[in-house]
Amino acid sequence: MKALKVILLSATTLFSGSLIAQEQETADTTKTWTIKGENSFLINQSSFSNWAAGGVNSLAGNLIFNYDFNYKKDKWSWDNKLLAAYGQTHQKETGWRKNDDRFALNSLVGLEASKKWLYTFFLNFNTQFTDGFEYKDNARGNKISGAFAPAFLSFGPGIAYKESDNFKVNLSPISARFIMVGDESLRSRYSVDLDKFSRNELGASLDAYYKVNVMENISLENILKLYSNYLQDPQNVDVDYLANLVMQVNKFISVNAAAQLIYDDNIDVPKSNGTQGPGLQVRQVLGAGVTYKF
Repeated sequence: MKALKVILLSATTLFSGSLIAQEQETADTTKTWTIKGENSFLINQSSFSNWAAGGVNSLAGNLIFNYDFNYKKDKWSWDNKLLAAYGQTHQKETGWRKNDDRFALNSLVGLEASKKWLYTFFLNFNTQFTDGFEYKDNARGNKISGAFAPAFLSFGPGIAYKESDNFKVNLSPISARFIMVGDESLRSRYSVDLDKFSRNELGASLDAYYKVNVMENISLENILKLYSNYLQDPQNVDVDYLANLVMQVNKFISVNAAAQLIYDDNIDVPKSNGTQGPGLQVRQVLGAGVTYKF
């Protein structure tokens, strides 16, 4: 729980400070749709030959698709973000293993209540593409995840503060969440009954998005999701925080770094001592490669 408190405190500080740092944007009122996207292929490689200090040859490649489809007309708005990513890493001793596997769709419909405030309805969906395994002593062990195992679907009404497409916070005091696991052998890992396809929750949800230009050609994108389940242990807040740092070298070459922190007390994760149970999940990716923006 100490780690959870650190995440919450850091995220709260980040988004509070963004109110001061947020840059004002001039909107083009003649456009109803604004479409933006980034396609990235990242590569990370190290090689050693007769190197006195030693080292392990490695190669990693990642594909990342990050799209925004935003609609605005009169008092209505509809913001959509699609994020898909997949990556593999290879070392001589371990072979190929995936280092990234995500599919996420976030959608927010809003009706203007006053300047910068909206009545909203949100929908979030998250899953992955391929199977995941635990590894012990460089050997592949049990399967621990897969496509639609798990998948998370959340939706509900709420109210949002929207400074711009680059800064918005949505609060839903009544939202439904479904944790779906298609593979029966994995359901207990995600606290889903063996004879059921999903576990249903009802609670409060907070979604925040903030993107800022740290300096010229360097941008930082932050996505924070909090959820409290009214039906079971509402004091245990689920946290999902993602930070994407993009350093644009030129029109096509970039250096990308990503870090994601997840805490959900209903998900068992393998630990270094050989046990399983709730814990902080951490994912980091760093690489240089080709990025095409539009």
